[in-house]
Amino acid sequence: MLYLDTTDAAKLATWEDIVIKKLAFVLTCAATFCVTSAFAQDTNLEKLGGFKTTGTPMMEPIPQTGENAEALKAIAAKVKVPDGFKISLYAIVPDARHMAVGPQGVVTFVGTRKELVYSMTDRNKDRVADDVKVFAPSIKMAVPNGVCFSRDGHLYLAEQNRVLWFPAAEFFYEGPDVAAFAIVKQGELIPASDESYNHTARTCRIGPDGRLYITIGQPFNVPAPEVLPEFQKLGIGGIISMKQDGSDRKIYARGMRNPLGLDFNPKDKTLWVNDNQVDGMGDTIPPGEMNHVTGPDQNFGFPWYGGGKTRTVEYKDATVPEGVIFPEVEQEAHAADLGLSFYTGKQFPEKYRGGIFSTQHGSWNRVDPVGARVMFTSLKEDGTAGKTEVFAEGWLNENGEYLGRPVDVQVLNDGSLLVSDDLAGAIWRISYGD
Repeated sequence: MLYLDTTDAAKLATWEDIVIKKLAFVLTCAATFCVTSAFAQDTNLEKLGGFKTTGTPMMEPIPQTGENAEALKAIAAKVKVPDGFKISLYAIVPDARHMAVGPQGVVTFVGTRKELVYSMTDRNKDRVADDVKVFAPSIKMAVPNGVCFSRDGHLYLAEQNRVLWFPAAEFFYEGPDVAAFAIVKQGELIPASDESYNHTARTCRIGPDGRLYITIGQPFNVPAPEVLPEFQKLGIGGIISMKQDGSDRKIYARGMRNPLGLDFNPKDKTLWVNDNQVDGMGDTIPPGEMNHVTGPDQNFGFPWYGGGKTRTVEYKDATVPEGVIFPEVEQEAHAADLGLSFYTGKQFPEKYRGGIFSTQHGSWNRVDPVGARVMFTSLKEDGTAGKTEVFAEGWLNENGEYLGRPVDVQVLNDGSLLVSDDLAGAIWRISYGD
């Protein structure tokens, strides 16, 4: 069993200022962040937790030029954005899913639904990434989709059934070994018996209260009544929160099917989240949901409702819990709404400041496909949703062929917008003006 102690503190003292400032926190929470024998199957994580090298070689960087880059630039040329905006290829990143922009503006991390996380760096600040490589290749990962940063530079990674903490990711990302600790051990985010190949991608954010918020999708299209009590007890099909050391786990929101993109409104600190709704009910129902979570313990209606106010066949005669909250925004059915971010930059016109950008991954089983676009939702003065409109589209062509599938949206430090795409294996950048 390995613990952080004063010997480790001496090593911490050689780190960049960001880690030095966090030393007291690390020592106080040492017992929580220890790596136990439960990780015997991943000896490299044990070594990293003990500040030891693993001998893992660096993987080759992802090429950013050549025929693939030119083909992706041709796709970007087909995407329509409002007047004054332009879209370009920012990086080639295989299987690109959810993103986390480093507070220092040095590096952006990109999760996937496979086994790898990538880092991308724009070294010459020409607003094109010139260095894309695998992050922490010495750690074996499983569906490392959800990445998020604390304001003081700590990276969190929500996998299928584990949560990792990287206290100095922007400093250590250059090499194969990185300070890494499991704050939620493998098999403890959800019970191993509830692991599935379906709805396993988690997302995360650090809230204004300093807690870590994680979405947990439930594995079924519509779950059977007998599994609901366990799911509700564990927060499966909702959002959980915990302290940044992994302790004090609480259920924050329930009644969701497969929640993904989430973000906090900087103005009123409330949480907004997209939720993917029930399949198999037809092309036009039920609607996708953008939900507004204004406080803890709220219930958003699934599985009694399949989306919006559309009752599911399986629960059409069941009594609906009191106080169910309906979506703030109803999106087009089966467009697969994923990423969601408040626009906090200053580059875009005033109309977009403080509003919500979100993505639609695109339908997979509609007769007439829909989605594959970036949406924008304005907010009213009272903090409720205003108009939702298409912001960028063209990844779904006139033949019903997907040229790309947008996943996440994140704001770069310069105020431009990054859009990840797991089909094209690309990160697009949308900017305004010169």
